[in-house]
Amino acid sequence: MIKDQKRFQKPWENRATIQTLFILCCWGIRGFIRGVFFKSTGGLVLIGKNVKIRNSYKLKVGKNFVIENNSELNCNSLRGLCFGDNVTIGANALIRPSNIYGGEVGEGMIVGNNSNIGPFAYIGCSGLIVIGDNVMMSPRVSIYAENHNFEKRNLPMKAQGVTRQTTKVEDDCWIASNSVILAGVTIGKGSVISAGAVVTKDVPPYSIVGGVPAKVIKSRN
Repeated sequence: MIKDQKRFQKPWENRATIQTLFILCCWGIRGFIRGVFFKSTGGLVLIGKNVKIRNSYKLKVGKNFVIENNSELNCNSLRGLCFGDNVTIGANALIRPSNIYGGEVGEGMIVGNNSNIGPFAYIGCSGLIVIGDNVMMSPRVSIYAENHNFEKRNLPMKAQGVTRQTTKVEDDCWIASNSVILAGVTIGKGSVISAGAVVTKDVPPYSIVGGVPAKVIKSRN
């Protein structure tokens, strides 16, 4: 069980605390207004500045849901976007199951409780992406759920379509900055993906992996 930590303890100064609370109040007002158009909300919603949420009627969130500044969520997908309690989406993150200008509709995304998507992340959930509970994601992580087909040399790759797969990150994983997780991969429970790793195949539970392509460095067991 994760113990709740008190916020704004020393060395936070009163002035810094007041300024932060004012910003969060503004985010809360914005979240209250825009949350009316969500499929459902479980409680407090905080939305930063310049956040774009397209097709918000397909967005389901739990309590204490935070979207930081300049992020973009396209919720147009077969399963929608579903986030659990205490989920944060970092600044400038992009979640895209479908193109905003037409084309095939993607599957969508499911995120568990107490997980975060880091700043500048790209989540291409045209195939289904499932993220478990207590997952930590550092900045600039990319996760994909489709691959372009390229078998036919007489056709441009752009004209050969894509193959969609389910990509999973199980509970209690840490995905470090600039990591790339490719379509169809399952990251086992309790694993650590090192910074800059490119994960091309399944990762066993409680593994530490790194490199390009990523390999198991050692086990946490």
